[in-house]
This record gives sequence, C-alpha cells and structure tokens, in this order.
Amino acid sequence: MTAPQPRHRRVLALPLGMAMATALAFLPTVPASAADTGVATSAGDETTSLSYVVNVRPGHGTSERVQKAIARAGGSLVIAYDEIGVIVVHSSNADFAKIIRKVPGVDSAGNTRNAPLPAQSTTDVGTPEVLSSEQISAADARAADGQDPLEPLQWDLPAIKADKAHEKTLGSSKVTVAVIDTGVDDTHPDIAPNFSAAQSTNCVSGRPDTTYGAWRPTAAESPHGTHVAGEIAGARNGVGITGVAPGVKVAGIKVATTAGYFYTEAVVCGFVWAAEHHIDVTNNSYYTDPWYFNCTDDPDQKALVDAITRASQFAERKGTVNVAAAGNESYDLASHSITDPVSPNDGTPVDRVIDPHKCFDIPTQLPGVVTVAATGAKGLKSSFSNYGLGVIDIAAPGGDSTAYQAPEPPATSGLILGPLPGGKWGYMAGTSMATPHVVGVAALIKSTHPHASAALVKALLYAEATATPCTDPYDIDGDGKVDAVCEGSRNHNGFYGWGTADALAAVTR
Repeated sequence: MTAPQPRHRRVLALPLGMAMATALAFLPTVPASAADTGVATSAGDETTSLSYVVNVRPGHGTSERVQKAIARAGGSLVIAYDEIGVIVVHSSNADFAKIIRKVPGVDSAGNTRNAPLPAQSTTDVGTPEVLSSEQISAADARAADGQDPLEPLQWDLPAIKADKAHEKTLGSSKVTVAVIDTGVDDTHPDIAPNFSAAQSTNCVSGRPDTTYGAWRPTAAESPHGTHVAGEIAGARNGVGITGVAPGVKVAGIKVATTAGYFYTEAVVCGFVWAAEHHIDVTNNSYYTDPWYFNCTDDPDQKALVDAITRASQFAERKGTVNVAAAGNESYDLASHSITDPVSPNDGTPVDRVIDPHKCFDIPTQLPGVVTVAATGAKGLKSSFSNYGLGVIDIAAPGGDSTAYQAPEPPATSGLILGPLPGGKWGYMAGTSMATPHVVGVAALIKSTHPHASAALVKALLYAEATATPCTDPYDIDGDGKVDAVCEGSRNHNGFYGWGTADALAAVTR
C-alpha cells in the first residue's frame, strides 16, 4: 500500500482530473518563525535542539530528582502538565532521551520529531477548489426560504438528516466544540458569530499562547482548520454555508507548525487546554507527526503514545468527547500488516511493515477516541477512507470523486463545501471532512442532553446512528476488481462502524 505525500493530514489528495485542486493546501510561501515551528528559541540553538516528552507519575508535580536529571542531561523545561505527568523539554543532547529514561520516576521519554526544524519557509503550494462568484450566485438562486445561500450545494447535510434536525434546533450556545488543527480564521463571516476567543489558543510550542488571534492561520498555512470549523458550526446567518450544529460555539486550538507538522507536545497541549476550558467535543483531523504509526516497542514512539493517551483521556475525564479521522490511505486498520512508506515524514522516510495492533496512528487509534470513516454522496465508503472492524466507530460524509459518487442536483460536486480563510468558500474531501460531521452531531446530542457525560454522548452517538450494512462487493471505481473487503454485521462493521451519523436522531431521542 502507499500513502499520500507527507503533511497532507486527513484531507484527500485526489488524482489529476478528479477535482485536482481540492486537497489540503499550503498557501504562498512566507518565512516561519522559530515559535511557529515549535523548536527552542535561544540564540544559536534553533538548528540543534529537539523537543522531547518525559512522562512521569501524574498528579504530583515534577520531582526535584527528575528536574535535576533533566538539567544535567542538557534539557530545558518548556512546560510540565502535572495533571497527566507529561513534561515538555528542549535539548540539543542527542542522548537526552536515553539518559532520562534511566532516571527513577520516569515512565517513558522520547523525542517528538526526527530532525531539528529551524526557521524555514513552506514549499508546498496549492489551493482547494474555490467557489467563483458565479457559482455562489447560482446556488443562492436555488436556496429555499430559511436556507443559507450555499446550502443547496451541501448534499452532506441531508445525508445525515441535519437539514431536518435544524427544524428542531440549531444547537445550544452553551456547547463548545474545539478544532484542534492548523488554526481557525475567526474573522470569516460564517465562523465569527459562533467563535469563542476565550476558549481558543495556540499550542504549537507545547505551551499555550493566549495572545489574541494566535489561533489564526497565516497566509502561509493551510485553510484546513477553517474549513473544518465551518462544517461543524457555520452560522445560519444568511451568508455562505450552514454547519451541522450552527447554534453551538466553536474554538480554535492551533497545533500545526507553519510547515504543517502536528507534533506531540502541541497535541498534548491541545487536549489539556480543551480539558481545562470546558470544551465539550474536540475535532482531530490529523495524525501526529512524524510517525504515521507509532510502535510501542520503540522507546521514543512509545513515549509519544503514552503522552497523547494521557492527554486525551484527561480531556475525556473532564467531560470532553474526542473525535478523530480514520485516514485516507484505504488501509485496513484491523489487518495484521500495513506498509508505511512515509515515516518519519520530517526526515528520511523508509518503507516499514507494521502491525496496527502494536503500532498506532495517534490520536485515531487511542482508547476512548471516536474514530470516523468517510462516505460519499451515494452513502458508500469513500474510495480513500481507511476502514477496519473494531477500529471504525462511525461514518459520515467526507466526500469522494464526483466520478465515483455524484450527488443529486442541485449539488454539483461530490466533495464537501466549507469556508476558507479570507471570506471565501471551497470544496475539500477526506476523512478530515467526515470528522466534523460527527463532531457536529455530538454537539447536537450534548445540546439535547446538557448533563450527559462524555461516555453517554458517545453511547448515544453510536446508538442513534443509522445502521449501514457492508458494501459487498466493494468496487468503487467499477473496474471489476474488489477495492476493499468489509467485515461485520449490518449494525457494526469495518466500513461504517455502528452506522452513519444521524443528526435528526440526536435532537429527537
């Protein structure tokens, strides 16, 4: 099996000729600061320091012995998350992790990246398929009373009965979802009415930066987080699109470097911030760099799994439902062998055969996390979506090539429409786009059941999903060859989990 180019997270890079401009994109090149890349910022240190996580016993603070050991090994403490026992450290000592693992009281330790990342410019270029003024006007002419202008193009809303749910409720403004991602443009007219600045931050360095606007993407960065935020909570305000839960609040937690990497220290910071700022649901449409799969028999990779597991479970204990994308490589995550050709994606990748029962895509495969597969406009598993019995929890619209799954008119594209930075709208596709649909439904459940625990919200999410049987045989491109094999029953299988998310059930049951 092969995977997409590094840094393309959970958005699909479609083949040429199939809406080629709809993949996750990086906007025109600009320099990134050392703060943006999440490396140490002391003079002369940017090109040699790596970032590490050191995991100790939670809840007791960093012991004096461990603090001294970190200093002796050449480490500089960035922040200690005492509640979960995760310490973020910068060090230019190549043996730092090996030394610190031997210290009594240290459970695990490892570097979060394969190579130092000095200040740099991103060289990835491309844009989503941006709607023209003519397309916007044409959609507006078709909009019914009460619809936002671009809603006729959103086939994904009726696919999960969100249009019917909106007749009952738009969701509660007391519920907040957080987009842990590349940053959110809260000035966009579809996002501004529902944005919660007080619950937003920049976690790229591993430490929260609460400077006003720090959660926003720059012109050099991906529009991914903005698109996701709009899919969840785009306001019903007579402008643009409508989100799945257009009455809830949305926050931005920026965790991606300017170059598009999602490192462990940033993701840990994101989950802890969500836990401590009353976030009800988090959207996680990424995998944690630099390893697509983190193998627990490798001490560095094990430390990364440990740290993010602690952080995500801490958030869930605080009442947060964490939802993550399954990925776009058509991998069977329940198989015993997958070839990962992209790791480490910030160094020199090598083909390695891994067992996904022992090597984990994080946060996707972590315990307690809701794992989402993508469907297209015909309700079938998207051609690219990862799958696997016992791994996939639920499915939702993530789009697909229009040639494979074309929507019913007036919608024209099989991809997902959402906002883009700078007051624009465009199409994107991937399990990245499926995840916010599930987050929106979870937010509607929380709106309907305000006192529900995270466990109850998840239970309702699964129980209320529309049972979707296996597609068998699955030949999405019609070439006569089976493209993937679905295992399981009508009510629980490897393509759709417990079924397709159902927004109407979320507000009526």
